[in-house]
Amino acid sequence: MDFELTEEQRILQTTVKTFAENELAPKADELDQKEEFPWENFKGLANLGLTGMILPPEYGGGGSDELTLNIAIEEIATACASTAHILDSHLLLCCSPILHFGTEAQRQMFLPPLAKGEKVGAYGLTEPEAGSDIANVKLKAEKDGDTYILNGQKTFISNGEVCETAIVFATIPELAPKGMTAFVVEVGMPGFSKGKKFKKLGMRAATTAELFFEDCRVPSENLIGGAGKGVRIALSTLDRGRIGIASQAVGIARAVLGKCTEYAKTRVQFGAPIAKNQAVSWKLADMATEIEAARFLYYKAAYLADKGEPFSPNAAMAKVFASELAMKAATWGIQIFGGYGYMMEYPMQRYFRDAKVTEIYEGTSEVQRIIISRSVLG
Repeated sequence: MDFELTEEQRILQTTVKTFAENELAPKADELDQKEEFPWENFKGLANLGLTGMILPPEYGGGGSDELTLNIAIEEIATACASTAHILDSHLLLCCSPILHFGTEAQRQMFLPPLAKGEKVGAYGLTEPEAGSDIANVKLKAEKDGDTYILNGQKTFISNGEVCETAIVFATIPELAPKGMTAFVVEVGMPGFSKGKKFKKLGMRAATTAELFFEDCRVPSENLIGGAGKGVRIALSTLDRGRIGIASQAVGIARAVLGKCTEYAKTRVQFGAPIAKNQAVSWKLADMATEIEAARFLYYKAAYLADKGEPFSPNAAMAKVFASELAMKAATWGIQIFGGYGYMMEYPMQRYFRDAKVTEIYEGTSEVQRIIISRSVLG
């Protein structure tokens, strides 16, 4: 297994890094404060071909692999984690299940506008009573001729405020207890509406909202992967998304390390830069070491996914390790900055707030450990 990046991957990494540093980083604090979806950032991602990069060219995409995508997500997250999460939700959670489980007609219909960034994608799984317990989905889908009628709601949906296409999971009652099914729902379908936008602790430019379905008629041809196949689709999609969360978390930790290194070299206390203090320098050393470890965990998970090999435990390992690293690094970062780290004028508090949700969404750290332990125990 060789993780040496190709020349193409290095060029892409450099291109995305330049874009992130010049276009995303200068606006990150302002966007966080406004709590508004960053349309300019999304258009920038589309202009670089990132909104469809893992989709085949025949659907308007760039044909890249998932390792290359996650390399890009890490660079974006280093500058603006909210924007990285928007891309993860759009591409890995919405486009990916259509690509992997949809029919050719569905791919041709739904993927090109998503690939070009003409539409924003979302993933509708979570409900008020169904978070980690996805088998508890209450949204109902009842067959009526050539349509399904959906009734219920989804909550905490990333990109939910602005999405025009969403993968939505509902239960077909007559197939219970194995009735969960995936549908493509689009804005404009009667009975589909959006609820409140949530005020969040972090990732505040990656807006999150409720979705409502009141006698929402969805054409039968929008059913993805077959009736009753939703659990498999949901779990497979989340596995890919978890690699994206790991790369986001590595990006956040990298941002923390960069700011802490600059600060430690220039902040003088007791007549010397605090970088000379072993208590500080060892924290930086540990951050750097664990960032390398976390990066190679998500590299391996993406490598296995690209090879078509089982990767669920590896995705879980990457997510739990990288997300907990991001939270630890941000906590250390505030400590290194001291009083300044606690002030809203400095970015360390944003990294801290953004890092926390990486331990929660797309499966909490506890869920990841269940997945890993099952793999270990056979």
